[in-house]
This record gives sequence, structure tokens and C-alpha cells, in this order.
Amino acid sequence: MGKSILSTYDAVSFKDKTVLITGAASGIGRATAIRFAEAGAVLQLLDIDGDGLAETIKLCEHDAREHTAHVIDMSSKAKIDKFWDSISDNLPDVIVNNAGIYPMMDYLKVDEAYLKKILDVNMNSAFWMCQNYIAKRQKKGGIIINTSSIEAILPFKRDMIHYSMSKAGIIALTRSLSRDYGKMGFRCNVVMPGAIMTPGTESLMKQALLGLNLSLFKTGYDFKQRIANGNWGEPDDVAKAILFLSSDLASYVQGAVLPVDGGFLSA
Repeated sequence: MGKSILSTYDAVSFKDKTVLITGAASGIGRATAIRFAEAGAVLQLLDIDGDGLAETIKLCEHDAREHTAHVIDMSSKAKIDKFWDSISDNLPDVIVNNAGIYPMMDYLKVDEAYLKKILDVNMNSAFWMCQNYIAKRQKKGGIIINTSSIEAILPFKRDMIHYSMSKAGIIALTRSLSRDYGKMGFRCNVVMPGAIMTPGTESLMKQALLGLNLSLFKTGYDFKQRIANGNWGEPDDVAKAILFLSSDLASYVQGAVLPVDGGFLSA
């Protein structure tokens, strides 16, 4: 006998579910929080930016549900572990590891401290978040969505070697978790954004224009020419993909890497 089939409405509903999102103060994280709130979820939002989290919470207030904001430095394993100990009685059903930083630096100038910071925020935070989540929900299973980047498999911008490496690690982490813990009820997938107009990409554009950085400006122009859709995407485009992967509509999607890039990788 197969599983009973949920209606489409029930398959995308997160009523009575708790969803944790890191990097929720802006951009893709904020858009994802809004989508899950609309779908009925109670939110646990994490970021180092407390003011940004407060604004996200305001945008997610639909009814009497009590969302919570947690100001955490995601580069610290000790602080991540402490957070999980603090919510042992209210574990999320879904976690979305979206926290990340997007700095550029000449590879030959990258030092140990700089690389450590990138890896701690972009990759290691997801490692420790998933480890705590699986350890505390071993008998329940759960859903893990990790955010990578198209730069992980097709490096396009210069001076992003450290970033590309960190995001490639996210793919390896997620697929390995699927292999080891899928049979225990954990469903783990990756969303791979590209060509999304976030605060980070907007900042790069401003640098190119105001600083008359012709090389960076050319990179942006060439990048846009590769987008099959012909236009930049919005954070909400990624949020909708995350909602899908977290929902019962994706109940048999396991260890997948889903590009949300307007066709950039296909061009």
C-alpha cells in the first residue's frame, strides 16, 4: 500500500510546523521566512543582525503565532551548540541553512584568518546546525534545506575562490547526509541560487558604478548576458523553491541540487 495522497493545499501547508531559518535578517532568508509564515509555520529565525531580524519578524506577523528571533554569530560552533541546547523542548520540523557572506578577495592575498571566517560562516555553520538537528531528532526525522550557489559548480566571478569552495562543500555535506540519514527519515536537499538580486549583489553593482571598476562592471554585464530568462531574479524566487523542497510536494526528492538561476547554468 502506498502512502495516502495529501491534497495540494495540505501538501504545501506548514500549519503546526516549526521552521528554522538562518541568515533570516535580509535577502533570501527574509523572503523564505515570509513564505513559510504565509504557509502557516511558526518561525525560529537566526542571524547576527538583530535589527534585520526584528524587521523580518514584523513582515511575518499574520496571526497569533509567536515567531522567535535569535541573534547568533553563525561562525561560532560554541554559540550554535548553545542555541540548540536552549531549544531542546521546541525542535524545528524543518531547518533552512541559508546564512552566508559574499566577500571578494584576490586569492593570493587570502590569509588563514580570512579563509577561516568564510568557511565558518558559509559551510561549517551548516555542518554544525545539521549535526545538532539530526542528533536531537534521530527518532523523528526531519527536513534539511541547505543553500549553495551556482559558483560552486561554475565559477564565474574573479576573486571568489574561497566563496566557491565553501559553497561546493555545502553540496557535498547535503548529499552525504542524504546517504547516511535518509533511511532514518531525514530528507536533505540543496537549493543553488544564481543571478539573484540580493543586498550582496546590489552592493557589488554599486561598487562597480561608483568606483568606476570597469572589470567588475564587465563581469556583471557578461553575467547578465548568460541568464536565459534575460533578467535578474528576486530573493522570493529562491524562497519558493525552498518552500517546495520542504513541502510534501517534494516528498520523494532526496539529495537533490536544485538550481534557481534563470537558466544561467544552461546557457
